[in-house]
Amino acid sequence: PPAAATATPAPAPPAAPQPTATEEPATATRQPAPSKVAHNFDRLLSLASESRINAHQMHPFIQDLQRFKRNQASLFVQLEQLHEAIANGSDAALKEKSQLALQKAHPLKQFVLEHIAAVESYERRVLAVAGGLVDEVLTLRMRPFRDGVQAFPRMVRDLARGMGKEVSLRIVGEETLVDRDILARIESPLNHILRNAVDHGMGTPAERAAAGKPPNGSIVLEARHRAGMLSIEISDDGAGVDLERIRLAVVERGMAGASMAAALSAAELLEFLFLPAFSLKQSANEISGRGVGLDIVHETIRQQNGTVRLESELGRGFRTAITLPLTQSVVRALVVDIKQEAYAIPIVKVERVLKVAQDAIHTLENKQFFTLRDEHLGLVSAAQLLELGEMDAGAGELPVVLIGGAGRRYALVVDAVRGEQSLAVQALDPVFGKMRDISAAALLDDGEPVLILDVPDLLLSIEKLLHEGGLHRLARADQAARRKTKRILVVDDSLTVREMERKLLQGRGFEVDVAIDGIDGWNAVRGGGYDLVVTDVDMPRMDGIELVGLIKKDLHLHLLPVMIVSYKDRPEDRARGLAAGADYYLTKGSFHDETLLDAVVDLIGEARR
Repeated sequence: PPAAATATPAPAPPAAPQPTATEEPATATRQPAPSKVAHNFDRLLSLASESRINAHQMHPFIQDLQRFKRNQASLFVQLEQLHEAIANGSDAALKEKSQLALQKAHPLKQFVLEHIAAVESYERRVLAVAGGLVDEVLTLRMRPFRDGVQAFPRMVRDLARGMGKEVSLRIVGEETLVDRDILARIESPLNHILRNAVDHGMGTPAERAAAGKPPNGSIVLEARHRAGMLSIEISDDGAGVDLERIRLAVVERGMAGASMAAALSAAELLEFLFLPAFSLKQSANEISGRGVGLDIVHETIRQQNGTVRLESELGRGFRTAITLPLTQSVVRALVVDIKQEAYAIPIVKVERVLKVAQDAIHTLENKQFFTLRDEHLGLVSAAQLLELGEMDAGAGELPVVLIGGAGRRYALVVDAVRGEQSLAVQALDPVFGKMRDISAAALLDDGEPVLILDVPDLLLSIEKLLHEGGLHRLARADQAARRKTKRILVVDDSLTVREMERKLLQGRGFEVDVAIDGIDGWNAVRGGGYDLVVTDVDMPRMDGIELVGLIKKDLHLHLLPVMIVSYKDRPEDRARGLAAGADYYLTKGSFHDETLLDAVVDLIGEARR
């Protein structure tokens, strides 16, 4: 039994036995099993991601507070008008009560403003802490690039000398941080590329001297972070690749006809080097030329959600550019809506995002396409690929995501593009097996679950649909069935303010016309077709309040909503504007981008009917 906790000193413990040959020393530190370390990291990352999601969920609460503030401001305006009306009367008791109500209302307004500011400040702090926590957790998995490539310079030197060549490898960016798993998985591809560079590209000192080059060949292996991705480049000053030899080999192997091969670009020709068993070597040796190498490189990089691109200049050198995610634990993705559900596409697999007008879509042999930079790009419904049904193609423009590479580039049509997010990747339960077109799952910043699309799988699914001839039509001829975009007239004599408001409203999807003063606005609004008028107060020829009065007195226009946006917070202007019939009054003190947009939506709803 343990000794009692008294003032009497405890007896000295017996001497520890000496370890035998089969025992570990008592001071040895047992390292946790790799599987346990990985599980602990995944759990820690999951908790950090949840904290970030919870922080983001404060935003809707703040938006509700902002809406409450706007409603409260409108109520105070009505209260002030009521007080002014009572003050002109003769009932002294009623005047006293209205004055008391007005006095009690003002502290409430200040209370809301102060608490909104406090909550917004708290949200910023929580988001910063949560984001920092995720970054720190990810840092635990990062290792310097040199840890995975430190053996390469000696390997290149020894390999070259064995072939009678002199080649040195210089590594740039050794301190660049890389996910330890990615670092381990790209070691073999980098080894293949370097061996190919020594064998294919580098000549002997005599051959290099005859070509006017230094006798010693040089290869540069560089790693750096670029646009949130890991960029690795391997470049040499060797002989490069003869594109005409590739073109000839393509024809000889029956991969393309002579006319088609003649039209292939340099990038398209270099893509053939990624095909299995495609080599320009006349005979195989233990280094290369056996039809393996670059196909393995391409497949390994693809499995890591990366891309690889080749460039060559005959007689000058060869360059391989690899782009990879910094980590497989977090992926930068483009979030899109497909049939009212969120899906994510790894940003490294996205070439471009654009909108395609319905009248730019053409049909040939039941396949739909549009032209971009003289290239015909096939349109494919994401909803059909994921077997979610037919897409609603009623809008005037189709949101499109370009995926694929040279020769396999397609335009994936989605319902909407939300934007980019960094997602903590969650592996799917093994019970589901490999799901077609899906690679993993994640949670968005607001906690909404999202599936991450497997782009190589999508490309295979697209080709299968093309082969079967089962693609859905996307463009519709019934133009009358399309939703009509709401129109807004902005009236302001300030060019800066006018353009700022126009861009804000157009960014929300509204059609916007502008007028330079009240007279110009009155002439425009009588042309009809507007759903809302947004006007300033102080303008030459006719001010905004006069314009409101004319609109509200007109037999055909009196139901048209009018919003006054004044940059001078004068109570008399507010009273005149509301008395003239304005439906909304915003001042500079309470005005910012979201305030204007939210007020417009409150009055007339979203941009499309």
